[in-house]
Amino acid sequence: MQFLQKITDAYAENAGIANLLLASYFKKIVDEYQQALRDIVAYAVQNGILVPTFSAAIAYSDSCRAAVLPANLIQAQRDYFGAHAYKCADKEGVFHTAWLD
Repeated sequence: MQFLQKITDAYAENAGIANLLLASYFKKIVDEYQQALRDIVAYAVQNGILVPTFSAAIAYSDSCRAAVLPANLIQAQRDYFGAHAYKCADKEGVFHTAWLD
């Protein structure tokens, strides 16, 4: 069956699916080949071979599975440059730090 038909089938099965990678056909492929893709990316990086699309695919997959993402660095930068304040994962409230004091 052609690839576009698999996409059509996934949306026919669940029109409100939040991410195509959650459809059973695509989830099976991701689960089956994710480690192989990681191995390829690791080998490429160790040997100075550029594989930006493969490494971005791994990063995207990891970000979809992560309960918490490293946005704290972005929050800290925004607070430093514009006093936007930030939230902590371990405390309630909004905080601002005088970074240069």
